[in-house]
Amino acid sequence: MAEGAKVEFKITLTSDPKLPYKVVKVPENAPFTAVLKFAANEFKISAESSAIITNDNVGINPAQSAGNVFMKHGRDLRLIPRDRVG
Repeated sequence: MAEGAKVEFKITLTSDPKLPYKVVKVPENAPFTAVLKFAANEFKISAESSAIITNDNVGINPAQSAGNVFMKHGRDLRLIPRDRVG
């Protein structure tokens, strides 16, 4: 990806029956932990007790760049409170 490029994620809150979502556009080199924290704050839930998964229910390791997550998993992701994991 080009220098200064951005990636966009559509993050859906799965714990809400209405399935609200937020669209987040971040630099591709941004740490994915920052994306997780921002999305959790937008939904007013704790980032420390949340996880982001794919639509296929695959957990995403946040210790990578947003660009890597985008390339591996695409745009559509889901935010899930960890008490719902399992």
